[in-house]
Amino acid sequence: MSVTDARADRAAPAAAERPARRFDGDHLLCLALPGIVYLGVRQFSLVLLGFLAEGKGVRVSDVLRSWDGDWFLAIAEKGYAGVPATLVDAYGRHTNETALAFFPGYPEVVGLLSAIGFSPVASALTVSVASGVVCAYALTAMGELVRGGSRRVGLILVALFAGSPMAVSLSMAYSEALFCALAAWALVFVLRRQWVGAGLLCAGAGLVRTTGAALVLAVGLAVLVAVVAREDGWRAWLGGVLAPLGLLGYLGFVAVRTGDLFGWFALQERGWNSHFDGGVATVTFAVDRLADGRSVLEVGTVAFIGVALALVGVAIAARLEWPLLVYGIAVLVMDLGANGMMSSKVRLMVPAFTLLVPVAIGLAKRRAATAVLTLAGFVVAGSWFGAYALTAWGYAI
Repeated sequence: MSVTDARADRAAPAAAERPARRFDGDHLLCLALPGIVYLGVRQFSLVLLGFLAEGKGVRVSDVLRSWDGDWFLAIAEKGYAGVPATLVDAYGRHTNETALAFFPGYPEVVGLLSAIGFSPVASALTVSVASGVVCAYALTAMGELVRGGSRRVGLILVALFAGSPMAVSLSMAYSEALFCALAAWALVFVLRRQWVGAGLLCAGAGLVRTTGAALVLAVGLAVLVAVVAREDGWRAWLGGVLAPLGLLGYLGFVAVRTGDLFGWFALQERGWNSHFDGGVATVTFAVDRLADGRSVLEVGTVAFIGVALALVGVAIAARLEWPLLVYGIAVLVMDLGANGMMSSKVRLMVPAFTLLVPVAIGLAKRRAATAVLTLAGFVVAGSWFGAYALTAWGYAI
């Protein structure tokens, strides 16, 4: 008898004793829970948005496609060259290059869905909702993989993410949901040491938002550690090569179109006065608003910036897995370290979901009633803030 046959004979009784997998109602419910939690929280947020929108006499459908949504929809329908001149930058200008400030990943996916018969708006919102659900499953997996993690941690993490301040952007014609789905799965693959998958997803995320640079940093450093330790062979090398291709590819494309090596950054500065200043503008804004707060959104923005910085300290103290920590900190540095529209700061922190992991672990250790009540309060506050920003605040988010 061969070694293979002997192993097969020994495995046969064990296989026979193993109960058949049952896809009954409980099992299906368990599989569906991440999506149910995510969609439930987001639906509550949209109901609250509808309530505030009705009071202001505006339609929810118009609100969900506003601001950057108009740009993404125009690019999805007509390409960069066909964006109407009525869409202008923060200074009321429109040139043949202005639309290049918006990354192509999200409008390309929306355009593909539109090509099969859906309206552009329906396609955009469908992509956002589906991406959010995909992200929910990644966050659930992440919650199970981290130290002290479990499925309960993962589900709490989903609720925190879906109910965070300005998570309303996940339900809009915005690129946040698609980016977060790609980033979350890329980080899960890093934790699993599946380098090729992590590299591919990182490349995809780099075509969706400039925040892909934070993901490239996290994935790249993890790959570097594996390569230096001579672990995982060619897969680590390939993952490292793939990771920056999307981001560098689009920045290179804009450089060629504009004739400027740093063309994308020049577009951002000319059109939206957005550039990296090391956080000077953010600190100035925070000090000014705390001294003379002129709106709930601005004071709330300062408060949430403070909470985000506190979460960094909590994550460090909790010894959050370092690729997740690097990614979360890098997202905050890119957001808070840049000049530009301060009313967008909280929305731009939504992709820093890894900093919520220690909070999810802490809540998972509490009694169910305590965790549920805490999450409920968090979701109500976060949902109200997002609804207020879209209906009562008169400026871009």
